[in-house]
Amino acid sequence: MDIGVRLKELRQNAELSGKALATKAGIAQSTISEIESGKLTPGVRILEKVCQALSITLADFFAPSGVVFGPLPEDLAKILKKARQLTPEQRTTVYLVIDALLKQSRSAKQNNVAEDSPPYEED
Repeated sequence: MDIGVRLKELRQNAELSGKALATKAGIAQSTISEIESGKLTPGVRILEKVCQALSITLADFFAPSGVVFGPLPEDLAKILKKARQLTPEQRTTVYLVIDALLKQSRSAKQNNVAEDSPPYEED
């Protein structure tokens, strides 16, 4: 994958100039220009800033060309922004809480299905 070509594609899809994207990402306009022209290979920190400015994830950035999942919903973007401020241990705790909530939700759905199902009758 050509990172510069992908960045330009995503920037244009977002209808942003190089200067506007740089301002939103908090990086120099020359950095955007150098990445797009292939003169600079960005590190993860720069890519994270650019993705945040585009309201996409790193996974979205590296998705096949032409595939854009769209911006994160505002509530998820806020959660992600706050999560970035956590220590790795705190992030692990957040992950475990989310996992427990999902398991609880699946269990509740299974119980509701079981309650709605007709009782099993033996022949």
